[in-house]
Amino acid sequence: MRIVTTPMCEEVVKISGINNYIVNKNPDEEDGDLAILLSESKVEMESLPIKLNTPCQLFESIREVSKLNEQLDDDEILEFFSDYPLCLKYLKNQENSHVKVKVYSNFLRDIISNMGFEMSDENYDYIIYPDYLLDELENSDAQLVEIPSHIFVAKNPFERIEMRYSILEKLI
Repeated sequence: MRIVTTPMCEEVVKISGINNYIVNKNPDEEDGDLAILLSESKVEMESLPIKLNTPCQLFESIREVSKLNEQLDDDEILEFFSDYPLCLKYLKNQENSHVKVKVYSNFLRDIISNMGFEMSDENYDYIIYPDYLLDELENSDAQLVEIPSHIFVAKNPFERIEMRYSILEKLI
């Protein structure tokens, strides 16, 4: 089976023990049998869409991709989290409902929900938004918290989660 993955998903493919794969930002440009890509991406070939926004999603994605090879058990997957303290901390949902936030973007909703913040469209403490929406929010009176999108983050999903969560942890 010829597997094609996007750069943002390559680390999960490696961790899952798959050695023979092709990396291409546009998997349909390759002659592949299966594309492993972020869930919001669409391709013509058969695909395995994965989510990598939260530690829980990352854990489940590694579990699913590893089924294509020698399936990793939960303890083996947890070992990959050991060098990433925020990933470990938020592997289970947290309670931080004393902080109210307005959220722009679906990928940020996943993160905010996992961290236990209360999402609200009124009486919020902060507006959480992806970097590509800055121009739309510059005139807001609320405290703005910018989170880097896919363009300005590490391709390693653990590092990406650590960076985004460290920004949001300052709100607690």
